[in-house]
Order: sequence, then C-alpha cells, then structure tokens
Amino acid sequence: MGTDKSRLMLEGRTFMERIAGALRAIAPEISLVGARPESTGASLPVVADIHRGCGALGGIHAALRACRAPWAAIVSCDLPFVTGELFLRLTDFCDEDTDAVAPLQSDNRPQPLCALYSPARCLELVEQLLREDERRPRILLRQIRTRWVAPPELADLPDAGLFFINVNTPEDYARAREHA
Repeated sequence: MGTDKSRLMLEGRTFMERIAGALRAIAPEISLVGARPESTGASLPVVADIHRGCGALGGIHAALRACRAPWAAIVSCDLPFVTGELFLRLTDFCDEDTDAVAPLQSDNRPQPLCALYSPARCLELVEQLLREDERRPRILLRQIRTRWVAPPELADLPDAGLFFINVNTPEDYARAREHA
C-alpha cells in the first residue's frame, strides 16, 4: 500500500478508529499491536510485537500475551468494514469447548485476522508454532478447537457482504471508498 493502512480514511474516520469503534461492542479495552513507531501517538495503547518479523502470527502472539480477558478479539487493520454486530455475533459461539471462533468468508476461506481467540488455550501453541518458524494463523486454527462461522450465520447482519473486504492496494482502497 505504501502507507500505514490503519491511518487510511473512510467516511471521516481512520481504519483504526472504525475498527476500534466496532470492537467497543465487545471489549472495554482495545490495543494496537505490532505498530510502527509512528503509531505510538495513536489514540490506542500500543502493544509491541515480541517476535518481530513473524507476520500475522507474531501479532496474534503479542495480542494474546497482552490480553487479560478470557477472549481476545484479533482484527487486522485492513478490514475497515467490520462492525460491532459482527463481533457480538462471533461472541455467541464462544464456549468452554472452543479455543477460537473464526468466520469463513463467502468463498469459504478462513478469516483468522477477524476472529476471537482464548489466550489461555491458544498462547502456548502459538509460541510453539513460532519456534517452528510457522507464521500462518490458519495453521493455528487447524490445530485448535475452532468454531468456524459459516457465511449464512452472518448473512442477516447489516453490511455482511462488506465485512471481509481487505484493503491492501491503492485499487482496493478506491473500491472501499466506493462501498462506503
């Protein structure tokens, strides 16, 4: 993208502000993980990556390690259309027999970067995967008790078709502005 995606603007708010607003439906405390040094001035506390250069799984590790709640909501900063209703729905599937709750996109691909994780049940495996040089969150989700949330289980929510629009390029950003 060439710029910090969390600071991109959509409808007068940064992606970070939009996502934090959605997370407030389920979380009283929200942090920014794996931030660049310039993000330290953001309105959210910053949790530094412990395993720098380990991609998304390294960020999940930092979030799980910092989390003091029974569940951690993990959201990538390039998903600006997530909503509080989405996160409330995902919490409906959290229970003692589940280690993570992850939606499936409309193409049935897992969305590990818009998911809920139990730190108590996931942190040790994340650390093991990182020691093995594994960086893909989907591998984690395959090795734990994941409750996959199918697209029809989210379809009744407002703007469900936009939740997993991922903004990685200037062209993606232009399309996101059109959707907004």
